[in-house]
Amino acid sequence: MKIESQILLNKFKPREYQLPFCLSFDNNEKNKYLLVFPRRAGKDYITLNMMLRMALRNIGAYFYCLPTQRQARSVIWDAISDNGTRFLDCIPHELIQRKNNVEMSIELINHSLIRFVGSNNFDRSLVGTNLKLIVFSEYSRADSMAYKLVLPIINANNGKVIIISTPYGHNHFYDMAQIAQNNPKVWYYEHLTIDDTQHIDINLIKRDIALGEMSEDLARREYWCDFSVGNAGSYYGYYMDKMRLDERITRVPWEPDFPVHCAFDLGMHNPTVIIFFQVIGTVIHVIDYYQNTGQGLEHYVKYLQSLPYTYGKMFLPHDVAVKEQTSGLTRKQKLISLGINVTDSVKLSLEDGIECVMSVLPRCWIDEDKCRPLIKALENYRREKDELHNIYYERPVKDQTNDACDAFRYMAINVKFCNREVSPEELEQRYNEVMYGNSNNLPPVFR
Repeated sequence: MKIESQILLNKFKPREYQLPFCLSFDNNEKNKYLLVFPRRAGKDYITLNMMLRMALRNIGAYFYCLPTQRQARSVIWDAISDNGTRFLDCIPHELIQRKNNVEMSIELINHSLIRFVGSNNFDRSLVGTNLKLIVFSEYSRADSMAYKLVLPIINANNGKVIIISTPYGHNHFYDMAQIAQNNPKVWYYEHLTIDDTQHIDINLIKRDIALGEMSEDLARREYWCDFSVGNAGSYYGYYMDKMRLDERITRVPWEPDFPVHCAFDLGMHNPTVIIFFQVIGTVIHVIDYYQNTGQGLEHYVKYLQSLPYTYGKMFLPHDVAVKEQTSGLTRKQKLISLGINVTDSVKLSLEDGIECVMSVLPRCWIDEDKCRPLIKALENYRREKDELHNIYYERPVKDQTNDACDAFRYMAINVKFCNREVSPEELEQRYNEVMYGNSNNLPPVFR
């Protein structure tokens, strides 16, 4: 006689504001989900429970990915929820076949595997598994390459992706949110704030701000999910926000009658970056950007020659004195031999160079399409933080923003050597040509 038992998944009761996502996911309405939720809104608890329900119905591999392996352990594996129970207690022990504390994995009785991983050391050998669902939690702090790596497998298995996070400036999470919001046929997108969830008394947040225990910017980012707030510790966030408000991040046309200057950051194992800019009067037009990795100097010279620009000065960092192993020449000598008129950058400390950037950003216009990686780097360049003492050091975090921001710093330091006198009449004429085309199209007042 066959005896059946019933195991209830009744430990999880969604809050009202969580229901739309839960119902959509449970009904298989979409394969891709992106949720912008405020801090402490129960992001991990709802996504873990949705993962469990899917894993019981559909045998396969299920990854729960946080920015780092350590966070995966502290936030999920060893975590205790608000009511004092272990986070993983939402999985009934009757459903667990075996548990591996080292690998942070749980095999269910139907042989589905749930594993907790970090995006910073995402195990590439796992990509070949029968992956059915991956959750990216706190995606704004994660390595975006993990998503790109696993996406083909998810597509091949007709699997699902959940991306959930609070904002962290205009970084890769912001980019994904724009994609999700603009493609409702493919993505489920939801953007909630503390006003929607009311899971924390707003008066308590306002009290913390009034007492100086939390900045207003941090509250806007963490609880009102405001992407426009610059990252905490950001060097240039305020200036970039001002540029957006002033609409100086826009289409910036190349002015053929003015030379195009270049600022380089030469990488050996890191990317090499070239920033193309023009100085017109007191205004700096950043018109183009190029980045590549693993290429010799010949490649970059060839790229420069392929563009229609008439070049002015070429500013390079101090490491142009490093000799290449193959030629025995310094990189400066090599570039000169390839026809590039090199100008060494003025030597300033990192702190003084960052100050130069702050002084020139109010004069800059940056092309929003050609210079998109540069814009993102400037918005996310930030100070290193001592988490234990909650203080910021006066040195930048070493990450993917450094190369572009170093090149921009060389531009800012040396831009004073690129000035060319331009009369007010010429500036007005050029403005009118950009805005209205040739003189025949000008309004009568300008003729």
